Amino acid sequence: MVSSLTGVREEPQQADQRNDGERKDEMIKTGRNGWSALGMALILFWLGPTGVYPQDQEEEVVEEVNAADEKSDEVTGGEETPEAVSDDEATTPLPLEELRIFTEVFARIKAAYVEQVSDEELLKNAIQGMLSGLDPHSVYLDDDAYDDLQVGTEGRFGGLGIEVTTENGMVRIISPIDDTPAARAGLKSGDYIVRINDKPVRNMPLDKAIETMRGEPGTDIVLGILREGESNPFDVTITRAIIRIASVRGRMLEDGIGYLRVTQFQSATAETLRERLRILKDQNDGPLAGLVLDLRNNPGGLLNGAVSVVDAFISEGEIVSTKGRIEDAMLSFSATKTDYLEGAPIVVLVNGGSASAAEIVAGALQDHKRAIIMGTTTFGKGSVQTILPVAGDGAVKLTTARYYTPLDRSIQAEGIIPDIIVPDLEVSGGNDSDRRRLREADLPGHLDNEDVGSDNERSGGGDDIDDYQLNEAVNLLRGILVYKEQPSEVSVQ
Repeated sequence: MVSSLTGVREEPQQADQRNDGERKDEMIKTGRNGWSALGMALILFWLGPTGVYPQDQEEEVVEEVNAADEKSDEVTGGEETPEAVSDDEATTPLPLEELRIFTEVFARIKAAYVEQVSDEELLKNAIQGMLSGLDPHSVYLDDDAYDDLQVGTEGRFGGLGIEVTTENGMVRIISPIDDTPAARAGLKSGDYIVRINDKPVRNMPLDKAIETMRGEPGTDIVLGILREGESNPFDVTITRAIIRIASVRGRMLEDGIGYLRVTQFQSATAETLRERLRILKDQNDGPLAGLVLDLRNNPGGLLNGAVSVVDAFISEGEIVSTKGRIEDAMLSFSATKTDYLEGAPIVVLVNGGSASAAEIVAGALQDHKRAIIMGTTTFGKGSVQTILPVAGDGAVKLTTARYYTPLDRSIQAEGIIPDIIVPDLEVSGGNDSDRRRLREADLPGHLDNEDVGSDNERSGGGDDIDDYQLNEAVNLLRGILVYKEQPSEVSVQ
């Protein structure tokens, strides 16, 4: 699966009604006869919705190109307003020299590559390369990948149960999902997947790696794992299963303290969280004295899910804002007048596997001083991806904004720094607690943070009652409760 903060799905614009096969044949014929600037323009516009372009003069093609620029919303599938794009950007001509190079490379591949490659595959790879060069999270989704993304946000899909990304051509695990085959097999945040069933994955497209790891429930897959601190890769055999993500789990601890574990932010996460709180209150025969909210190894999910979870704990003020180049990316979310804990203290547990939407929750509760953040510095993914459907059944997952906490902090490539640093000592073996883990700042092509950075590092975590971080959170809540019970005024004789 691929973690992302998805925006509102927009309907694709109406595509060109001209026969795609006729347009494609015309393009190839033109290209093989010299690959002129005219051919390059035809190739460019064959990638998306187009009109009928003249065939005789390059100047006429350029005029059509400029006309198409004025209708940029049709090309992108978006609804951008004139104010969203500057006049200079709207009138910038196409870079014809670069297009000549692109067309020449296309022609040489078609003519000389050792194996025959279809035009569709070459152009799809070109689109993927155009997006992957932007940042680690922008990607083209074909119809299968688009369906997989929608299924993942709904909370049920087949596979192993890991959140992955790419780094230097390799697949790296952001976080295993609780109670999945990957978590039970012992995979850890920061592990590299170097082989899938003895097939090297270096430079394999991420969607292809994910597709390979998914399969029929009950079938086995062997992953070659490279782990920091280990001298050699080792194999892990995992049995695929239907992944049903229970995004919220909860139980009572002691002294009236409740525990909620949020594994991922889905469309129904906030509703499930409120229901779990009601169950905990019933079990406690009254309001909770305090709450541990565990966001460790939570890779993120839907922006709206994160906003609704924060809204359950604060009664006023901004929760998060997003800022981007287009008008639709300029958003702000505010709280309603409901605090389901009625002011009871909260400790939020985070670690290096807490990313994206999990960081929105931690940052908002920290800025409002509604919770104490405990653990280790989070992943640092402070960007928002929007799903933009394109012609056909695919879509573009494009980074459209950075998000900011209520105090206007960007955590991009920096992460949320806990109020109380508590390393995970449960998994320490030797110096494992000091081991550096993958962060957003480690990903090639990551977006820079416009604010002052931090060099804090992070460590792992879990949600078992015996783990060190959870025990420290409970101890902290006990201390807060004892302090609140003390008289507000002490007379001195």
